[in-house]
Amino acid sequence: MKLLAIDTSSIACTVAVRVGDALVARHEEQPREHTRLLMPMIRDALQEADVQLGDLDAIVLGNGPGSFIGMRIAASVSQGLAYGAGLKIIPVSSLAAVAAEVFATSDAEEVAVAQDAHMNEVYLGLFARGDKGQPVPIAAERLHKQEPISELAVGTKDLRVTAGEGWQRYPKLLTLNESRFGGQSKVLYPHAKYLLTLADSNAAIDPRDISPSYLRQKVAQIPATIGS
Repeated sequence: MKLLAIDTSSIACTVAVRVGDALVARHEEQPREHTRLLMPMIRDALQEADVQLGDLDAIVLGNGPGSFIGMRIAASVSQGLAYGAGLKIIPVSSLAAVAAEVFATSDAEEVAVAQDAHMNEVYLGLFARGDKGQPVPIAAERLHKQEPISELAVGTKDLRVTAGEGWQRYPKLLTLNESRFGGQSKVLYPHAKYLLTLADSNAAIDPRDISPSYLRQKVAQIPATIGS
């Protein structure tokens, strides 16, 4: 298949193009630069892959959860490109993409992916390694406070790791759960080439049906004050 993958749900602006077995990727980790970086990265990747947008089979979208603004950038760019080229979009979890990289680059059997959701919360995804190395959800992705993760039993931690920037952002979360993990992965952000490994053509949708995985419905929510 010929696919273009895009994710801007984190500080990483990441793009990949796959044509058959050939892969071209661009990846930049620069906060608040996605609007400037994304389209030139897409053009460069398509050019290097020697493929036109209209030749693609679909666009793979990193659909979050993650940065509200970042998800909107990727969604709107994907929609515009898809409408113009008559393509469908395959939405993929950005947390699952992090898990896919962890499984592809380590012997971990389980991974807890946490990304910063602000307000002292993380976007949490729990995944086990599937039969073919793919991430299989252990629980639904959710907002999670700085508290123990109930699904992860203590005592079976040897091949279970953490991944994602949220663990660094909230060290208390790691302290409360460290007995559940055997290590920490260095994978912090989604990489578009791992979005491609998760793309299922049967999940392709019309561009108008994109619904970013915000998880928190109130985009502008005032945190509760102490004693309220």
